[in-house]
Amino acid sequence: MTELIKKYFPDLTSEQSARFDQLEPLYRAWNEKINVISRLDIENLEERHILHSLAIAKVIEFKPESQILDLGTGGGFPGIPLAILFPESNFVLVDGTGKKILVVQQVAKALGLENVTAIHGRAEEIKLNGQFDFVLSRGVASLDKLLIWSQKFLKKKHHHVLPNGILALKGGDLKAEIRELPGKGKDYTEVFPIRNYFREGFFDEKWVVYVQG
Repeated sequence: MTELIKKYFPDLTSEQSARFDQLEPLYRAWNEKINVISRLDIENLEERHILHSLAIAKVIEFKPESQILDLGTGGGFPGIPLAILFPESNFVLVDGTGKKILVVQQVAKALGLENVTAIHGRAEEIKLNGQFDFVLSRGVASLDKLLIWSQKFLKKKHHHVLPNGILALKGGDLKAEIRELPGKGKDYTEVFPIRNYFREGFFDEKWVVYVQG
């Protein structure tokens, strides 16, 4: 396993470590066939995609049998790294671009991730109402849109310290986005600076944003 992941997650099992080891070669191979990650980011995959995804795990520990939806997953982030970290939780990864979902399916298969399901579709179209504890997102849409899209997917019953809702990876100044949240959304929002967990400069203006659903 690469040193950066080990630095922040020293208690991984041998199986988790082996799967993290496989991520970069798998994505490099698939990126040669289907360009799902930019050239700059593929050279910094571990920091900008894998570790960035795992920032969510510093905010919340998903309980066994949790149901997690990753909207606009792209090539599988944050869903794939989190599925490795939480093998007893179930992850549904959704994206509107078929070639990206193909990559997600093939990476999950190569890693033996039986807790990952990949679906080609748009948030407005998929019929998975009331099935999830949390909806994840990374740079897909503004918080107000995410909240509107996500509410139908969330379960009514809560099982975590944080009530069911959105966990979004965001960058930059979020004040305007939070002001635009409908209803009481802005009152039930918490912003976690990723630099509190990871010291690399890339994370200086990066956040995990929680919005209660």
